[in-house]
Amino acid sequence: MEKKDLRIVYMGTPEFAVESLKRLVEGGYQVVGVVTMPDKPMGRHGSVLQPSPVKEYAVAQGLKLLQPERLKDEAFVEELRALKADLQIVVAFRMLPEVVWAMPPMGTFNLHASLLPHYRGAAPINWAVMNGETETGITTFFLKHEIDTGEIIDQVRVPIADTDNVEVVYDKLMRLGGDLVVKTVEALLHGGVQTVPQETLCTGEALKPAPKIFKETCRIDWTKGVKAVYDFTRGLSPYPAAWTELKVGGAQPVTLKVIETEKLFCRHALSVGTVETDGKTYFRVAVPDGFVGIRVLQLAGKKRMTVADFLRGFHPDAALTVG
Repeated sequence: MEKKDLRIVYMGTPEFAVESLKRLVEGGYQVVGVVTMPDKPMGRHGSVLQPSPVKEYAVAQGLKLLQPERLKDEAFVEELRALKADLQIVVAFRMLPEVVWAMPPMGTFNLHASLLPHYRGAAPINWAVMNGETETGITTFFLKHEIDTGEIIDQVRVPIADTDNVEVVYDKLMRLGGDLVVKTVEALLHGGVQTVPQETLCTGEALKPAPKIFKETCRIDWTKGVKAVYDFTRGLSPYPAAWTELKVGGAQPVTLKVIETEKLFCRHALSVGTVETDGKTYFRVAVPDGFVGIRVLQLAGKKRMTVADFLRGFHPDAALTVG
């Protein structure tokens, strides 16, 4: 089969999924349909509908678009079947029912932003950085019943620098993901695929999960060491952002988002969570093995600012702590 004859249905929602779709379209592949989430209600009363980044790209390219509320809906399944796809590709979408992923003769493969079997779940990039990993990657694999467990088609390993935040790693993986999706399609087209069961890659260590991130997930635990807090904050930067509560004496605590930090290893006799500042240039928090210096932060309802800008308008008259 020639690539122009290969009928592909693509499924995805966020910006991360646009790059791979764009690579397929620009590479001359026949994308016969794009499936994405329904438009998201926005605004105070939910009266404004926000299309997904994948929808915006698909509409701009004049691609056939499907936005089902339910993936098991009979009308959607019939509409999908009518597209007569040879292959389905999933990037950052929802869990598919078997009636959908088993439909095309060449199967359905997924691009996942981790080195499976580690970091299965909704937020693999965040958790890899939050846990201080020095390496992550991307994986293509065939779908099966249990989420993120199918046989691996291909993987690419990507280093994580100590200064990388999640945005930097996200951008790296997004670009390389486009490459890997095209490479995987080419391999499938020419019969050059030898899949590997994920069980064979398990080395006996506990698998590291990547569950969905909620607000409470992002609260900083200052009882951890310098590196753990530093990695945690960059794994949530710039979004959704790690946070803490700043307490000035007995006043009501103020929520503080922590965007960028630095590591300061040293011995001290301060209680964990105590803040040291000169009121001009530095603002650092005591942790068991040193201090975490806060360099960029954001107060509730305010714009992000450097710590110097923050301290210019902040003149506390009592001891500072966080927690």
